[in-house]
Order: sequence, then structure tokens, then C-alpha cells
Amino acid sequence: MPSPHKHSIWGFAFQGSSHTSVDGGERWSGGCIAEANNDNQISQLANGGSVRIRSSSLYLRWTSLIFILAAMMLTVIDLVQYSRQRANYPGELTIANIPVGGIDPQAAAQRILQVYSAPVEIHYGNAVIHLDPTLVGFQLNIESMLAAADLQRTGSSFWGGFWDSLWNRRSAVQDIPLVASYSESRLRTYLQNEVSSRYDQPSSPAQPVPGSPIFTPGTPGLVLDTDRAIVLIENALFSSSERTIMLSATRAASIRPSMQTLNTLLIQLIDQNRFTGIVDLYLLDLQTNEELHFAYWNGNQPAIVPDIAFTASSTIKIPIMVSILRANNGRVDDATSKLLLEMIKQSENPPADLLMESLDDVRGPLLVSDDMQMLGLSNTFLAGYFYDGAPLLSYYRTPANQRTDINTDPDWYNQTTPTDMGMLLTDIYQCEQTGGGSLVAVFPGQIDQSACQFMVELLKQNFLGVLIQAGVPEGTAVAHKHGWVNDEFGVMHNVSDAGIVYTPGGDYVLAIYIYDSGQIIWDQASHLYADLSRAIYSFFNLPVE
Repeated sequence: MPSPHKHSIWGFAFQGSSHTSVDGGERWSGGCIAEANNDNQISQLANGGSVRIRSSSLYLRWTSLIFILAAMMLTVIDLVQYSRQRANYPGELTIANIPVGGIDPQAAAQRILQVYSAPVEIHYGNAVIHLDPTLVGFQLNIESMLAAADLQRTGSSFWGGFWDSLWNRRSAVQDIPLVASYSESRLRTYLQNEVSSRYDQPSSPAQPVPGSPIFTPGTPGLVLDTDRAIVLIENALFSSSERTIMLSATRAASIRPSMQTLNTLLIQLIDQNRFTGIVDLYLLDLQTNEELHFAYWNGNQPAIVPDIAFTASSTIKIPIMVSILRANNGRVDDATSKLLLEMIKQSENPPADLLMESLDDVRGPLLVSDDMQMLGLSNTFLAGYFYDGAPLLSYYRTPANQRTDINTDPDWYNQTTPTDMGMLLTDIYQCEQTGGGSLVAVFPGQIDQSACQFMVELLKQNFLGVLIQAGVPEGTAVAHKHGWVNDEFGVMHNVSDAGIVYTPGGDYVLAIYIYDSGQIIWDQASHLYADLSRAIYSFFNLPVE
């Protein structure tokens, strides 16, 4: 038998056998059959391929639709989320240093109020004080801050912001600063009334040593540094985190005793010196204009104003000096300057007469009196020259020499009171220091600051070493004029000294006039002056502990 053959048509394998036809030719009957079968298979393959293509296209369409729907759903979800986020503040936004990202305006306002309404904790010494911000008028401008924050939230367009959100692009966020206010005056009042008054350690005043013209040191204190405290508390009020502060105290020097304490000490010193005559003392603090003025007579201190008329003696040469400067428009030649120096420094009377004669041969002393009246010194006058036998040119009645309650037998040629002389020295001091005061106002264009400085230098030349100068440390500048008078029997009844004392603790005017109808013993008077002057100097220059 013939061996079988394998045939392949379009990749289909089959096995056939040869047969002999009736005409004796050999043909491939199996091949025809295979060919017919092959046509059927091709038809079936074509139909199956078409079905498969349609099925694949439908699948792709449904898949695409599903993705589109999913994308739309995600977009809607993102849109809803963005819309909700837009109702809140951006994630990194702060208002007044308070994070408010992701919350709405109402919640942000509550958060800010909670932080800035918290008390400020103050530590002062051992005390802990909680300050309610409302006590000092602290107020937050919430509306302004929220309005600025809303611009950060809604400033861009909705869709533009949504597009940036889809691409995860964040807009720049600008933090909103604190907008608030408070009352500094209310804070200062609070510190004074609630802190200083309760927790300060006040200093104690110096005290006089009994029976001595000196003072013991006072005790320094600790007081609140109010100005520094205001700065620290203000910073805490405006801070969201640093709301605890430490206040500092400053060392306060021991305070000066009262003028009344000094008055009591001076009276004790008069008694201690056993002086039984009349003492009239005038003191003016040139820094504060505080005044001490008293009269004391053998244990009695008159209740009335102690403007007692005294013989002016050589202290009247201060008014003469003023009148000479006024008459020369504040400038004097060498000859006049020499006479002034002899009158003040050496306390000589002939130069004083020559100077008054330069004003007017006859009425010179009265012109000096007129100048004093113009200055309002109604108890001060000069009614004649100094030379022996000089006539009394006028009879002056003054409020002081018309008193009947007390009498120092004042000289009718020249009189004054400690108050008048103290006021005149005060006028000279003010003119010397600032170019102002009564002298310049009453005598414009005639007396100026330069003239007053010249007068002060003249008075500083009167170096005596006793009376007021005996009570101050060596080297202390004292611009003064002293005087005393002996009667025809050589008995001393009056001693006076009036001057400006320049000290580290403050300048002052001091005028002390004493009188004894019997006799003044110089050593006793000199010691009394030294004690009184030393006590007053110590009062202005207290010892340091």
C-alpha cells in the first residue's frame, strides 16, 4: 500500500491516501475532501473573528466610560472638598501669631480671644501678680484681623483656586499681625496703686542725732522701676506665648527728713547753746522752693509770721551793690569794681559811702531804698550814710518795725528782715543761674546774667571762716555778707549773716539774724551760727549708709 502523506492547507494538518480513479489515473480524493473542509473552516474563522472584534470594542467603550465616570466622581469629590476648605482658613495661616489653618472665622476668633484674654503673670520680688488685660484697657480688633484673613481665604477666584488645588499648587499665605490697643495711663495707675504701694520697700529718712547738728543715715529702699515695667508688660500683653515677666526694682536713696524735722533740730540747738535772745532764721531750698522760716525767743516761737525788723548792719551792703550795678547798666569800671570789693570783702564803710555818692551826693542811700521797694522788699531801707554824724535822710515805717509784739531796737538808718534779705539773694541766684528772675524783670536792660554773676563772685570773696562758713566743709562756696554792731559802750547786740550756699546736695539761701538786748558773747554767737549752719548743710547733704 502506498504510504500515507501529510498535507497542510492554511496551517491545517490532515492525513490523506491516494486512490485510483476508474480511468486508471491516480488522484487525491482525500485532498478534495480536505479542500472542502478547509473552506468551511475559513468561513467559520471569519465569522468568529468578527464576533471577537465587536466584543473587544464594546469592552473598550465600557472601560472608557467607567474611567470617565470615575474621573467625574473624583472631580466632584475634589470640588466638594475644595468648597469646604475654602470656607476655612488656609492651612499655614496665622492671625496674631495664633495658627488658624483649617478652621472657620468664628473658631479663629474664639481661639485668639482665649489666648490674649489670659492674665499676664507678673513676678515682683516674692510676689506673683496676675494682671487681667481688661484692667489696663487691652482690646483686640478682631474684626480688622478677620477681615484681613478673609482676603487670604477668598481673595483668589473660586475656579482658579480649585484648579491650583487639583495640581496641588498652594498660594502664598501672608500672616496677619496682631491689631490691639491698651491704655498706658491705666497701666501706670495700676502699677502705682496695686504693685508699688503694696510691694515696694520704701526708704526711711535720715534722723537727727539728739544734741548734735548731724544726721544719721537713712535706710535705702527698693522701688518699682515703673517705666521699665510698662515696657515689659506691654510686650507681654501683645505676645501670644511670652506672658510671664519679671519686674525689677531700683535702689532708692534714703529720703531727706522734712523741714519740720529740721526746724525741731534747729530749736534744740538754740536751746543747747543757751542763747536767750531773739533768733530769726530764713531758709530756702533753691531746688524745690521749699521754705523754712521761724523766729525763736527764749523758749517761745511766735505763732505769727516771724518777719522781725533787725538792724541790717553790713548786710545792707548787698542792696548797695545791686543799686550800683543797676545804675551802671550791669557794667562797672575798675575803680568802681575796687570799691565794691573793699565794701564786700573787707566790709569797709567809706567805700560804701563813695558808691552811694556816685548815685547821688545827697540822696544816694534813699535811691538804694527805692530800688528795694521796687523789688517788693518793703522792710529793707537805708536812710543815711555810714560816716559818723551822717544825717537821717528819711524816716521809714515798715510792717516789721511797726510790730509791738517783739522789738530788737532796730537802727533807723538801716533795717531789714531775714525774709527780705533771703529774697534778694534768691533773686541774685536766679539771675546768675538762668538770666531770669525779679532783678531782670524789674530792671530790664540794667541788670543781666553777667551782672549777677559778677555780684555772686564779689560775695564769694567775703571769706570770714566763722558764722555760716564755720558750719560747712572747707572749700564750700558761700556767697554771703555778714555784719554786727556794737553800741557806744562797745557792747554787741546784733549779729547777722546772709548768703547763698552751693553744695553737692543742693544750693540754698540762708539768712540768720540774732539780737540780745543785754549782750551777745561772740564765742557763744559764733558757736550757735556754726551749729545751725552745720545742721542745715547736713540736711541737704545726708550721710550715705
